[in-house]
Amino acid sequence: MKSKIQTKSINTATMKTKNQFLFIMLIGFLLVSVDSYAQDEWVVPDKYEKMTNPTDPSEDLDIGKDLYKKHCQSCHGKEGYGDGTKADDVEGDLGDFSSAEFQSQSDGALFYKSYIGRNDMPNYEKKIPDEEDVWLIVNYIRTLAE
Repeated sequence: MKSKIQTKSINTATMKTKNQFLFIMLIGFLLVSVDSYAQDEWVVPDKYEKMTNPTDPSEDLDIGKDLYKKHCQSCHGKEGYGDGTKADDVEGDLGDFSSAEFQSQSDGALFYKSYIGRNDMPNYEKKIPDEEDVWLIVNYIRTLAE
């Protein structure tokens, strides 16, 4: 028969083990959460963030729209909601081009993300060699705001 002291000692040891396990699980969860947040954050270099769009946003919107259809619509969708035919094949967040949060980005940031890319967002430096065409896409994306 176990004494009260032995039983209390066993219960205390069990509680310590449970608490240590929960603490380790909490730390693991926090590390995964921070890592996921860091992966989702898309840092744009200052050089691009401060770039000004050299094109007139009211001109050549049809060209920007055609380029968007050719290079962007399959993933980002016709209205820029991230619901294109290839959207399910993409792991990252495709963004909602109509949202105020998306539209609050500088033209330079949109240029960088559209042209340089990262992860599932392809690099377009070879597919769209004329940077002016990328600016025209940025102008068209601006028209998708709600």
